[in-house]
Amino acid sequence: MSGSGMGAEAGARAARARALAVLRIRSRALAVALLPAAVAVVLLVGGSTGRLPGAGWDLARRIVVPVAVLVLLVAAGVALVVARARPAVSPTVPVTEEAAPDLYRMVRDLADRLEVPAPSAIALTPDCDSWLEDRTHPAHGPPPAEESGGRAGAGPSARVRVDAAPVLVIGSPFLWWMRVGELRAVLAPVVAGTGPSAHPDIAAARRFVRGLDAAVAETSAPRRGPVFRGVLAGVGWIVRLLLRGCRVHAAEMERGVAAAAAERAQAVDYGLRIVAQEQVGLAYAGWDRLLTRVALPAWRMGRWPSRLNAGVVAALTELSRRDRLAEGFASRLGERPACDLLEEPGAVDEAASLLAARLFHGGPAQTGPAWSPVGWVGYPEEVVDRKWRTDAARLHRVLDALRVPPGAADPTAPHAPTLTRVLDHLTTTPPAPAATRTGAQAPATPPAPAEPAALAAPAPAAPAIGDEPPAPHDGALTPDGGPLTPYDEDLVGTTARSAALAARLSAELAREEAAASATAGPGAGPDPAPLRDDEALPLFPLQPPRTARELLADHITAMVCCAAMDTVGAAPGLDWLDGPTLLLGGERAADLSPQVLTLIEDGDPSALRRWLTRQGIRAEKPVRLG
Repeated sequence: MSGSGMGAEAGARAARARALAVLRIRSRALAVALLPAAVAVVLLVGGSTGRLPGAGWDLARRIVVPVAVLVLLVAAGVALVVARARPAVSPTVPVTEEAAPDLYRMVRDLADRLEVPAPSAIALTPDCDSWLEDRTHPAHGPPPAEESGGRAGAGPSARVRVDAAPVLVIGSPFLWWMRVGELRAVLAPVVAGTGPSAHPDIAAARRFVRGLDAAVAETSAPRRGPVFRGVLAGVGWIVRLLLRGCRVHAAEMERGVAAAAAERAQAVDYGLRIVAQEQVGLAYAGWDRLLTRVALPAWRMGRWPSRLNAGVVAALTELSRRDRLAEGFASRLGERPACDLLEEPGAVDEAASLLAARLFHGGPAQTGPAWSPVGWVGYPEEVVDRKWRTDAARLHRVLDALRVPPGAADPTAPHAPTLTRVLDHLTTTPPAPAATRTGAQAPATPPAPAEPAALAAPAPAAPAIGDEPPAPHDGALTPDGGPLTPYDEDLVGTTARSAALAARLSAELAREEAAASATAGPGAGPDPAPLRDDEALPLFPLQPPRTARELLADHITAMVCCAAMDTVGAAPGLDWLDGPTLLLGGERAADLSPQVLTLIEDGDPSALRRWLTRQGIRAEKPVRLG
């Protein structure tokens, strides 16, 4: 026997030993539940036959019999909760054999070579990972029927019922980025895991642990009624006790299964698997950038890119070019991509892209007026341009609420929104007070500064939907949202104005999102049958909420981009790694962000004004909003 075969057997034996340990815990729990009943039966039989006479034995029977009945009822309740609980199933896109015959053929050939049962089905996940998933729990219904049973020459393991084989879940970015040989090499250790999984002891131990885990989630869900909650709390305590007892053995069992699968796969495409693992890391990096920089801005606007997996190829190609990883790149791309194993790659890509939007952002399961697909060709106009103009419009609405005066506007449209208005408001040396601009005499001495307690007061909560907006006033705001006198404005400076504007933008955006959720139709929210009953979408949010300072930077950048598009003919663009970008003369404007940050943090618009002058952008010209 080869070294890899011996290592695989050792790992399988270790996994089986741990599986038996888990099953022993199950047997002990059953024995504990039946022990009072057994004692009660002995006492009752002894009393009826006259072998256990006397008042003492009668007292024992009166105590033990009710205890035995109670323990049996509790055990039956725990068993019922465990049996009825639904183990979590990963949200995936199912791929039938008719939709990917070549992919199924490749997986079955790989299973034959590894001498393990073939997976019962194949599904895709919008993530850079692959695994086996058992979906044979009764609560999930019958497993998908496949025609992979009874293959000749598949080894002893192939005699196991095919409907007990797990489902092979493949990361969808792998199919589009990897070549066929690379995908085969990456899937070899995953498919090899069906061998140990087919062992009855390991399968039974896994079902037991999954049932306990699902029962914990079931008993932790909020319920109505104090009695019902109390009963479930007691059941949950028992289930958690069993789960803690199984935890170490279950973890070691899975390690043994993984070790056995890895050892078995050593002989299959070993050299190619090393190269393929490098592509796994590259795919993960490109996929993460594509989701956070490109897909997320579209999701926030109610649009979902319908070809994310095709986009990851473009993103990784750009990443390889920028990082000078393209040596031998052209020859690799000349090989057959793994997505050719699908009959209709476009339809599968669209389904995986919609699932990605649900998992990472919480979008609905179907398209609608507020949730529609967008292609890469229309992304700059339908997402980037709309995003910038929407942010610019929100920025000026907040400035209107603060009674910020217009800047040096175009004489033909003195009240139109301009970039100058934003620059003047955030500049360290503020414009003259309103009284001076209207001809009134400014006070000879500034008023006394506000009390420190007033500046340190807690910030007011964001107004609820339907509440009246705060009363407008002249001047800026303190960081806590209160009005500043002219003296305070000079004292606090641009930091306070930036922080106040950022806070108001955050409140305005939160109000808009809440209003959209409250007025959304039935098709705009999550579907009635969520992916998991115990968790709300999104299951895997990409990023934490943006800070107020990040929101302010985004809105000022959007205003600059709108001014560039309306005055010098710039165009919205898409950078595969950085997301929305401004194109000036066909070239990406990569040096805009530092100028905006200098304005926000230092109140110095000179760097941004010089940048605008170099590009020929007129800050005083009105821009189109919305």
